[in-house]
Amino acid sequence: MHYPPLTIVLLTVLLTVTAVAERLKGSSLSELEQRLADIDAQLGLLANYGLGTGIGAIGHRSNAHNTANHQEWININFEASVPLNEVMLIPAIRRDTESGFQADGFPRHFRLIAGTDDAPEGRVVAEITYNDEILPRIAPLIIPCNGIMASWIRIEAEQLSLRAFDELYVLQLSEILAFSGHENVALHKPVTVSSNRISEDPGWDAKYVVDGFMPYLMDAAEGNKSVAYLCPIDVDHSPSITIDLGKKHPVSRLHLHVVDQSDTLPQAFIGDFGIPKKMRIEGATRSDFSDAIPLLDLRHETIYDMGPIMMHTFRETEIRYLRLNVDEPAPNTLYGDIPMLMGFAEIEVFSKGQNIALNQTISASIAQADSYRPLSNLTDGLNIYGSILPIRKWLTQLAKRHELETERPRISEELNLRYTRQKKILTRMSWLTVLLASGTIITVLVDRIIRQRVVYRTREQIAADLHDELGANIHAIGLLGDLALASKTSPVKLDKLLQRIRALTERTGAAARYCTDMLEARDLYGDLVEDMRKSSARIMADLDYNINIDGEEYLENLSARKRIDLFLFYKECLINILRHSGATEVSTQLTANRKELTLIIADNGHGLDGEVPASLKRRARLLGGQVSSASAQNGGTHISLLVKFRKLGAFL
Repeated sequence: MHYPPLTIVLLTVLLTVTAVAERLKGSSLSELEQRLADIDAQLGLLANYGLGTGIGAIGHRSNAHNTANHQEWININFEASVPLNEVMLIPAIRRDTESGFQADGFPRHFRLIAGTDDAPEGRVVAEITYNDEILPRIAPLIIPCNGIMASWIRIEAEQLSLRAFDELYVLQLSEILAFSGHENVALHKPVTVSSNRISEDPGWDAKYVVDGFMPYLMDAAEGNKSVAYLCPIDVDHSPSITIDLGKKHPVSRLHLHVVDQSDTLPQAFIGDFGIPKKMRIEGATRSDFSDAIPLLDLRHETIYDMGPIMMHTFRETEIRYLRLNVDEPAPNTLYGDIPMLMGFAEIEVFSKGQNIALNQTISASIAQADSYRPLSNLTDGLNIYGSILPIRKWLTQLAKRHELETERPRISEELNLRYTRQKKILTRMSWLTVLLASGTIITVLVDRIIRQRVVYRTREQIAADLHDELGANIHAIGLLGDLALASKTSPVKLDKLLQRIRALTERTGAAARYCTDMLEARDLYGDLVEDMRKSSARIMADLDYNINIDGEEYLENLSARKRIDLFLFYKECLINILRHSGATEVSTQLTANRKELTLIIADNGHGLDGEVPASLKRRARLLGGQVSSASAQNGGTHISLLVKFRKLGAFL
């Protein structure tokens, strides 16, 4: 057989683990939480896995093999070409003491092939491989067919899986359903298989794979509980049940739901309890059945002919009334002395896929014996678990439940990983918050200390400026005043002295205005060399003095604040000489180069005995330099200021 090269991937099969993991990692935490909530909400609306127990037909089992790579197949002939919507594969289910209920012998790698009488080779509708991760499962596997025309289908397995009890490789399926609209066109249709172990296993036969019996009990998430109709019958009387469908309908299918087997384990009765051994189903358009038409002749020879829902199809016939005639009641020999009983949980009659018997009038030829199990329960649309769903809808819900229950633990695992990671982050953030809080407190304290130091330094700067600038200027004004008094007889000299006093007074006022921030006095000491020369001339007016400056280009690079500090240091030295030394000669040498700045002021006065006045120490500290004093051999004092270039570089 030739197969097309393109493999059609099953649309409803779960993504591979890797793909799902990548998708989950790409989702946000809120998206994962919302998805988990959506899954829980959807699960609450879906049918549950109610698994049957007892004795009955199971499905098809192939020959057993020692290895997995053997081809086995199942072929179903619909006997007519129909548009195929989807195929459902129901796994054979086993009990596992470790994993619970699991599919047994479900193929790992198989193809669904469909064809018609005009295309006997068929075409591949879907190919499922091990990588599609369809196992483990107990739910139906749904394969979309998208309305292709087919008169037959084939399940062709390439890789088998183990059956549990002997660990041999087989192909096992409980049921195969093929839906064309609402109709299962595979129901009771001819089946051929590659091999069949019927002789050894009475519960397995190829015909059981299309008998409509599944390992599930219908346990819908909706509807109220309703018990089955059950009534004693007379052996000599052939009872009947009649349903009035309300009007004429074209009917083609009948579902008989067996008496509920209770919800206990073990069950009190086997699956044929209350089901007649022989029944005739007939329809009519008249209530007296004078125009009766035979629809079905049912014979239940063995327990394998009965299951939870017995589905039967027949040629479409237009009727209003349907009657079930009991020709041979069920034998009761297994249950001791209890009376012979007849009953069903529900009778469904279908027209165009709809149950037209729902809530319709029903009557029986025998009297009702138990008010707890009324005759009306036969058409109430309910069973012991809740609503009776359409077969396709029911199985679709089970398949959807499998998908969601497979996805849910993956989302939960990813959420747990996120929560654990988030917890670690929160712990780290807590520690970081503590560290940040501690750092903030330390920063505030350090900032406060720095600010206090700045305030202290500013106060020290202002005090030094007031002392050195204003004090020196006032002392100079006093000296000029003395000279002016002595020059009263010389108007020209007096006039010059008064002009100098006036200029010095204006300069003192400017210094006072900007003493809190000498940097704002942009015109003050703009030319350091010239200001030093002028101040020397004013203060040393009656002394023999000289000033020598080298490296003026380096002095020009000093910042305004440092020029002021250097000038005031020099000025303070001159005032101290004038006030305290009694010197008659003063010399100044200022030298600046790439490495350092030195200022040496020498006089011939009384000397300081190596002590440096506090005002000069303070000013030197503001400059970032070192000051020292020494006595000269011929008397007097040398004041030396040294500022290294690395210190100087900070204020260039």
